[in-house]
Amino acid sequence: MFVDQVKVDVKAGNGGNGMVAFRREKFVPNGGPAGGDGGRGGSVVLQADEGLRTLMDFRYTRKFKAAAGGNGMIKQMTGRSAKDTIIKVPLGTTVTDAETGELIGDIVNKDQQLVVAKGGRGGRGNIHFASAKNPAPEIAENGEPGDELTIRMELKVLADVGLVGFPSVGKSTLLSVVTSAKPKIAAYHFTTLVPNLGMVRLDDGRDFVMADLPGLIEGAANGVGLGIKFLRHIERTRVILHLIDMSGVEENDPFEDYHKINHELTSYDPDLLKRPQIVVATKMDMPDAEANLEDFKAKLATDDTLPNTPAVYPVSSITQQGLKALLAKTADLLDTTPQFPIKGVDDLKHRDYTTEADADFSIDNPEPGLFVLSGEKLERLFKMTNLDHEESLMRFARQLRGMGVDDALRAAGAKNDDTIQILDYSFQFMD
Repeated sequence: MFVDQVKVDVKAGNGGNGMVAFRREKFVPNGGPAGGDGGRGGSVVLQADEGLRTLMDFRYTRKFKAAAGGNGMIKQMTGRSAKDTIIKVPLGTTVTDAETGELIGDIVNKDQQLVVAKGGRGGRGNIHFASAKNPAPEIAENGEPGDELTIRMELKVLADVGLVGFPSVGKSTLLSVVTSAKPKIAAYHFTTLVPNLGMVRLDDGRDFVMADLPGLIEGAANGVGLGIKFLRHIERTRVILHLIDMSGVEENDPFEDYHKINHELTSYDPDLLKRPQIVVATKMDMPDAEANLEDFKAKLATDDTLPNTPAVYPVSSITQQGLKALLAKTADLLDTTPQFPIKGVDDLKHRDYTTEADADFSIDNPEPGLFVLSGEKLERLFKMTNLDHEESLMRFARQLRGMGVDDALRAAGAKNDDTIQILDYSFQFMD
């Protein structure tokens, strides 16, 4: 089964907790704080694998969780950092946040790695909080929470050349002749149900990847037939080979077929017709093919719907007539054609892991006497506060005051003994 779109839940590991400990050794009466830091939590990382062709593995495994970092220990020993969880994906995979639509990354290079969920840093032990005023602090941080999100992975095959056309025009046959690919070939429509890739190598040393895409039909861009399911795979191609059956066996007008396919490409993405396109007249070994080709060329000469009139190359995959000239022309176009922007990728906002969390917070007053605090940075500070030690709680209170939370609560109407809630923790407001 060919799978090219999946949703996956990923959870990075939390950082290890820092430790409150003191040095206690013989003949060292004032050893001081000696609590170690927690280790870094493991990240969830996607890695390109050239051996994969689909996202089939994710059909059965939808949740990935990295390990947490080890807790800090006595004698200033840092906890063990967790290993990253590596997930193999095929080249051409685009990754977005399923909830926000934000682009996380596009995996297009060999062995490329992409961090989709960053592991939390380890919490600091009490050795970091010693000062002249407080030489023996009972303060330590919990580990930072790891990222947790749902990602959408979408595969768009990496091919330089895409074969498009109605079913049974000879796309699979052409691919099997010019490459080592072995697609299924049969005399019925929609024999090809998944994209097939093959490598073309020319005598002059040039090579390129060719993709045989499942046959389009009229209305495909609106979901008819195989619909737009495989139209996305055309987006990465730089040159389009538009195959048209000239045999006359189907009793269709080749020129009408040509316009119908172009209409589907335009309906999906108008920029697709700006790419170099070569019309490949197939099945030229059939008796009526020459006459049909001349009629097609005459109509094409007066057509002004495309920015540039495409070149027409008559071929026969059975007799291999015209294949060398077609492949040479295709390679020439690839030499002068740059990469095109990918629909829905270049316009998306990229996630930036280097920026700090938003410092803003919000206050909700769902009922009299109850105020609920929320906000990414505030909740992160709370999760990293060790509630087992009073000094840690006092430090958290000072952090809230520095963020302006106290003033904001007063402005919102908070009075003495009102309940303040952060996540599942509640305390009393004292002015």
